[in-house]
Amino acid sequence: MTSPFRSHILTDITATDEASDLMATYLYARVSTAEQNLDHQKTQAVAAGYALDDTIADHGVSGVAVKMRDRPEGKRLFDMLRKGDTLVVRWIDRLGRNYEDVTDTIREFMRRGVTVRTIINGMVFDGQAKDPMSAAVRDALTGFMAAMGEAQAEATKEAQRAGIAAARAKQDGTDASAYRGRKPSFTAAQLATVQDLDGKGVGVAEIARASGLSRQTVYRIKADPQAAEASLALWG
Repeated sequence: MTSPFRSHILTDITATDEASDLMATYLYARVSTAEQNLDHQKTQAVAAGYALDDTIADHGVSGVAVKMRDRPEGKRLFDMLRKGDTLVVRWIDRLGRNYEDVTDTIREFMRRGVTVRTIINGMVFDGQAKDPMSAAVRDALTGFMAAMGEAQAEATKEAQRAGIAAARAKQDGTDASAYRGRKPSFTAAQLATVQDLDGKGVGVAEIARASGLSRQTVYRIKADPQAAEASLALWG
């Protein structure tokens, strides 16, 4: 016969195990350019020792203009995270490059009991700080890193604007190096496929599979087909 004391211990152990099973580790990746690779971010997370239960990624989404809650997968992440979960990101800028949005996001996750960890430098943001001084230091570090991400984004945009201005200044109508905008990520054949299938009422997912393009590219073409055609014409 099992003693009441032992039964109580077994019940506590089982409850602890069940609670542990409910905790999950998620990797969130924001892939906003062709140079950023989702597989690379996953490889880095695993190499850092994280056993990932799931990977959530937003593709082609601006970290400055689009808030975390408004991104397709970012919104899903807000719905998924629970107390005890761990959210892994390559760096804070993957959450966004908007100071207010990033600080609000991290604080919301900490209030839920979620721990946010970065792969680079192994930073940890959680709600474990009990005294005001420790909490203030943690919040100051959160704000500093969020501000740095936005500042870096602004510096990149400024450099791009300067490059565009210089190219336009040299434009004389015959200069092959004159500014032509961003090079299209699709071919004339792919554009024709998108327009043909879209005209037949085919869904975006099916168009993307048929054309070999990302959904984001299909959406951009659908939103302004004339601009897509003009871009191809400029780039020959």
